[in-house]
Amino acid sequence: MTKIVSKEELSSRVITFSDWVPCKAAFIDCKTPGSDQKDNYSFVGPGVSQSSDQFVNVSSAHGFQLGAAGMPNGVSNSLHLHFTAEVFVNFEGEFQLRWGPNGEQGNYISQDGDVITVPTWIFRGFTNIGPDDGILYTALGRDDTGGIIWGPQVLQDAEGYGLHLTRENLLVDTEAGDPIPSSENLIRPLSQAQLESLEVFSEDDFRKRVITREDRVYFDKAFLCSSLPGGRAKLALVIGYGLTENRRQVPPIHEPHSFSAAWIVANSGEGILRHKIEVPQTITIKSGTWKITINDGDDKQVVTLSSRDAISIPEGSWRQFRCISDTEGELFVVSAGDNRVKIDWHEEVINAAHEAGFALDPNDYVAPVSVLEAAGLR
Repeated sequence: MTKIVSKEELSSRVITFSDWVPCKAAFIDCKTPGSDQKDNYSFVGPGVSQSSDQFVNVSSAHGFQLGAAGMPNGVSNSLHLHFTAEVFVNFEGEFQLRWGPNGEQGNYISQDGDVITVPTWIFRGFTNIGPDDGILYTALGRDDTGGIIWGPQVLQDAEGYGLHLTRENLLVDTEAGDPIPSSENLIRPLSQAQLESLEVFSEDDFRKRVITREDRVYFDKAFLCSSLPGGRAKLALVIGYGLTENRRQVPPIHEPHSFSAAWIVANSGEGILRHKIEVPQTITIKSGTWKITINDGDDKQVVTLSSRDAISIPEGSWRQFRCISDTEGELFVVSAGDNRVKIDWHEEVINAAHEAGFALDPNDYVAPVSVLEAAGLR
């Protein structure tokens, strides 16, 4: 069933760079020197913020969540553990990631364009070692992440500044006048025995979960529209099979995350022609200027987005993406669910592709029309 997105709803789902609202006290380390200058952003869903003051741009459930961390050079995000997927997408910057209860198990220097899916149930932290305006986007699995576990030293340091964490995942600031909750309602540091029960990840194992710009494998025949003018975007899978309609395209990361993720690049005038899918989706602009068209016919609406802008697109709505900058543009696409995402193409795309000699086979992969017809398929 087709969903018509109203002008008001579309406006609420567009997140331009000027719409970013930081929370400077999102986590328990917000007063600890070296971690006290962080900005936390929640674009889709609240993420794992522990502050009631956290601003959320789009609060509706997507099956995943999107946010970002910004911090000046030398500032760190303290060691913590996630229960669901946490994926970092490096948008212009250089960050040192470390992992292990004390950050002792390994480190990785992340460069612009990296996608890093950190294993669940291991402690991780990161430090900005590049420009002050570097940004790490984050994609988190599920609508309810279950919160996070902080490293023992993080909790101990925070207590010296009057900060405590309740079992409801709420931050308590006694210096600001908050009453101290009962001992039974406070989160306490993990014991040494509990820490030793957690997995150890080597640097070699961790590197297998990093997809650099150089690691990407782009397919120029990933979609039914790939042979048509305006539909010649290229697709590089990162997590899950996602949107691909090329039977030979395989993602580097197969582990379920509750979402799939991919890069899309296109030259000026190219993109992906009109289609819809039945799961929530977000598009974040990495580079270039893009024309995003939502709905069809008289209901058609158009937004123009540039670097660091994003849009949340509801399931069942028509959409079309076109790069309109002079140079190649780049998108980061997240779609809900761990399965392949079935694309429903607009009738005009199906007819044009058929004229060009292509159609979808019974497994929803692109195939030659002549072979399908020879097999008695239409």
